[in-house]
Amino acid sequence: MQRILYFLCISIILTSCAQNNLDGYLVSGKLDKVKNNELVQIVRSEGRTTVVLDSTRITNSTFEFKGKIDNPDMYFIAIEGIPGGLPFILENEKIDLTIYTDSVYASVIDGGKENKLLSDYQDYAKNLRTKTSKIDEAFRLAYQNQDSVKMASLRTDYENLMKEGLANDIQFVSTNTDAVLSGVILESATMNNKMEFAQIEDLYNSLDDNIKNARTGKAVSKYLNENRNTAIGSIAPNFTAPSPEGEAITLNDIKGKVTIIDFWAAWCGPCRRENPNVVEVYKKYHDKGLEIIGVSLDGTPQQKDAKQAWIDAIEQDNLTWHQVSNLKYFNDPIAREYNINAIPATFIIDEDGKIIAKNLRGPALEQKISELLD
Repeated sequence: MQRILYFLCISIILTSCAQNNLDGYLVSGKLDKVKNNELVQIVRSEGRTTVVLDSTRITNSTFEFKGKIDNPDMYFIAIEGIPGGLPFILENEKIDLTIYTDSVYASVIDGGKENKLLSDYQDYAKNLRTKTSKIDEAFRLAYQNQDSVKMASLRTDYENLMKEGLANDIQFVSTNTDAVLSGVILESATMNNKMEFAQIEDLYNSLDDNIKNARTGKAVSKYLNENRNTAIGSIAPNFTAPSPEGEAITLNDIKGKVTIIDFWAAWCGPCRRENPNVVEVYKKYHDKGLEIIGVSLDGTPQQKDAKQAWIDAIEQDNLTWHQVSNLKYFNDPIAREYNINAIPATFIIDEDGKIIAKNLRGPALEQKISELLD
């Protein structure tokens, strides 16, 4: 009897060790509603591309993934027929998912230290979104009532919340230098322009090597290398390009007290919709020292006559400031030097050529110019 108990204990111990030393990941999901045969995927977005890591089918409202990854990363569970995706950190651990089909984002993730950090971070983000939603609702009401005082107050409240969210991101990365989520936060910061270049660089330098060497860390490093010359605080690279009349115009020759470098194109819908706002800003502040130089990225293969389309857009949108273009689309040497991957894109520089703001539009653009010239 004692021998039987002994071998039974050994068996339990070995089984327990095998479970705790999982060589890879085991992701188990259970849905709160009956589902069968729907496709489930583990996916990740890379720019405009969706990368599918693994796929399976739901059986009796459950699914399972097994595998191994070299580096943990942020992924999403995407389920056929259910909108949205569940973000989670995939690491070589046992991860249990309880999927709420009516609200995938509210699903429960259990397993892995990285997902505990993610859960806490999302709780904060959810609370912040609730506050901003209330401000949005109040702003719409104030706008309907044309209550300019209330609107100004709500804008200040919103800006303070954005600053609070930014401070939370900086604090998280600073205190979790070995966390996958820190790399994800910094990668996101390179795309949303909410964090200054110097802040991103300082936080990146503080990361542990395993995060720097992960996909997100490499993406941040690439961003830093490509954008160092056009970061806020840097001197804007000088350039010379032809005007519609063929005259060579040089940035350093036309700078004012404040200069906007505006990357746009005739084919760019968002650019054309923004142009009326830029026109008003120019009219209001040109006499106070504002100059603008538009850099057109016309020259797509789809344009039969790119130069004429550019000239027509200048006339139609009443763009009375300096305009230049090499008509080479995104292969324009100026666009490449400024690392332009999407338009509209703007750089605001002072009279010494130092970049003091980037990618401001609408009221934010006018507010910045007002701060500098009023």
